[in-house]
Order: sequence, then C-alpha cells, then structure tokens
Amino acid sequence: MKISLSCKHEEMRQAIEDEVGRLVSKLQKLLKRYAPDLVQLHGLFEKQPRKGLYAFSLNVSLPTGTLHATGSATDGRLSVRQAFTEMESQLKKHQAKVRKDYEWKRKRARREPAPKEVPVAD
Repeated sequence: MKISLSCKHEEMRQAIEDEVGRLVSKLQKLLKRYAPDLVQLHGLFEKQPRKGLYAFSLNVSLPTGTLHATGSATDGRLSVRQAFTEMESQLKKHQAKVRKDYEWKRKRARREPAPKEVPVAD
C-alpha cells in the first residue's frame, strides 16, 4: 500500500503519523486481496481555525473504485480515528458489493409453526 500523509501543523505530525500507522495496519487486513502496489492511501490533516476543530480527510484508491472519508473533532487523534472508522465501514460495504453478496443471499419464505395438539381428556 502506498501511503502519503499531508499535515499542515508540524507540531502534531508525529502523533498523527503514529495514529495513522496503527490504524493502517487494521485496514491492511481488509485489503490483503488487492495487490499492494495498486492500493493508494492519502490523508490530509488540518486545523479549522474558526471552529477550533481538527479535520482529517482520507482517500483510498482501489482498482475497483475510490473511497472517501472524513473525521472532525476537538482532538487530532480522535478525528483520525473517526475517519478510519468510517473508511472501514465503507470498505466492507464496497467489498460486499464487488463480491455481489446481494445475489448470494438466500431468500426463504417464512413458515407458519405447526399447531400444537391439545390432548383430549376422557
């Protein structure tokens, strides 16, 4: 996987890189079916001055499509975690769609339970 990270605030660069490195290892477990040189991950970390929030946007380019996720929070690491959580759910949904899981899902009719027999007293 090719990873590029842009960080506009140098004082937080090391903390963000550590968090991204830890979370990328979780994503790589989901991406092991793709060739490593075909998967690209780009992250952009910035601070929004008016709101006082940190924003992290994440783009993953796959051979089957491109996924985008964002996270914003008052803490820089929390914004990174939010973006990766959203990316993980999007990635699982995308892979299910590529595998065409919706075609393999069995549709069965619901059966009525058999009526219970009541013993007749003599």
